[in-house]
Amino acid sequence: MKTGIAGTHRVATVMLTTGAVLTTGALAAPAAMASPDAVAAKKPSITARGGYVMNSGTGKSLYTKAADTRRSTGSTTKIMTARVVLAQKNLNLNRKVTIRKAYSDYIVRNTASSARLIVGDKVTVRQLLYGMMLPSGCDAAYALADTFGKGSTRKARVKSFIGQMNSTARSLGLKNTHFDSFDGIGKGSNYSTPRDLTKLARNAMSYSTFRSIVRTRSTKQKTVTKSGGYRYMSWANTNPLLGTYSGALGVKTGSGPEAKYCLVFAAKRGGKTVIGTVLASSSSANRTKDATRLLSYGFKK
Repeated sequence: MKTGIAGTHRVATVMLTTGAVLTTGALAAPAAMASPDAVAAKKPSITARGGYVMNSGTGKSLYTKAADTRRSTGSTTKIMTARVVLAQKNLNLNRKVTIRKAYSDYIVRNTASSARLIVGDKVTVRQLLYGMMLPSGCDAAYALADTFGKGSTRKARVKSFIGQMNSTARSLGLKNTHFDSFDGIGKGSNYSTPRDLTKLARNAMSYSTFRSIVRTRSTKQKTVTKSGGYRYMSWANTNPLLGTYSGALGVKTGSGPEAKYCLVFAAKRGGKTVIGTVLASSSSANRTKDATRLLSYGFKK
């Protein structure tokens, strides 16, 4: 009898073990068959200290990383400069603006990025927007601030224009944004967040002129010289996504000692527009990789 009982126990053990293996295998099968899309939609890792992505059509958040942490914005500040100009009442984009020595002196003094504007030339407002948004010309940004600010002195006009930038930020609900310059070369209180900059860019993209400018890879513009002749200015866009990422629409690069490497970006595929921001990436190449990963992730969400 002892032998029979032991034999029975061995058979029962084998049956239980076999059943457990079969049950485990059946439960594990779905995980092993996870779709490629599910794997691809895994939240990406980026080198940037802050990032944010949204569906531009719905406003739905698709990705966040320190999205509401205030950081220096570098030349992405110029998105707001353009936005303020484009919102001016009775704006004449063909209005001619004379380039002043103060603008070129500013570039030299700050070793700033330049549209290489020539003192005495007459450049249209539209051309200044191209010169600011493509090669990130701080001279063009200065000219716009001086033109659209109010006051009897250049200093007063620039201060007035920056005031317009901040009032626009408030009207758009950008609670973590403040500007102390027209180009991102500030005195320490020029900041925003990935979420706020994305919201700003989304709003700016509602202007057809803005959309047209920021998606332009390069342009050649005819300007009038001081003597009444003309010259051509050639500008290339600093945004590396244009022409390399399918569906890229813009928007603006930025960099600086404190800001590191920034990029506000947008792309459209299959009727869906994804827009976002990375701030404080570790290099120019890495901010491009970060933006590419976030865009691709956004399209899968």
